[in-house]
Amino acid sequence: MPRQFYTPDGLHVPFIAAWSSEPLRTTPVVLHHGRGGAGIGYKDEDSDLDRSTGGVLWVRVPATRGVGEAHLAKVHPLRQRAAMDRLLCQVCGEHTYDPRDKRRLFLLAGGEDRPIREGERTAAPPVHAPCAQEAIRDCRALRKGWSAALVRSALAWGVAGIVHDPATLQPLPDRHGDGLDFVGYDDPLIRWTLAHREVVRLTGVTPITPAELDAMAA
Repeated sequence: MPRQFYTPDGLHVPFIAAWSSEPLRTTPVVLHHGRGGAGIGYKDEDSDLDRSTGGVLWVRVPATRGVGEAHLAKVHPLRQRAAMDRLLCQVCGEHTYDPRDKRRLFLLAGGEDRPIREGERTAAPPVHAPCAQEAIRDCRALRKGWSAALVRSALAWGVAGIVHDPATLQPLPDRHGDGLDFVGYDDPLIRWTLAHREVVRLTGVTPITPAELDAMAA
């Protein structure tokens, strides 16, 4: 199990949370010609480190988990990506595969009036039931309301990131006001997007109630 960290007041720091020693690097982007055509890149780019499968450019960020002060409301891009790629628990960082059920638990902000739907796209990695209860207790956004579901498959869909203008290479305003746009791998804008999160599409979705979550965590 990855090492677990706690704040001075005893809160468990989620695996995907960022730390004060991990600020995003504001590396300028340049015009890049690669697989699929033109897009954005870095002047000193290392494709093995700066791009994910499919050639998507990722924001640069240090990886110094546990150093400094925990920023519970911020997500570390590379650990989020690792959690999505390997379907790790976003809280403890352990694998979430259950050979008995073969489904994984996903927990999203939003009340019972906003259940997780078939085909839902999300940047929130899966979670263990006890870790989900911990998150509901400690996370301010989840205390306002949440929904959960057991999911058969979490299929790679795209990224959440900052889209850049192909003409000026300047960041474009996000469409939803939350800082990041969801861009699919089949969208031409993917080449102009600086990725901050990996996004999956959920299939085989079975919503669960608070009582069912309690039973799973027992």
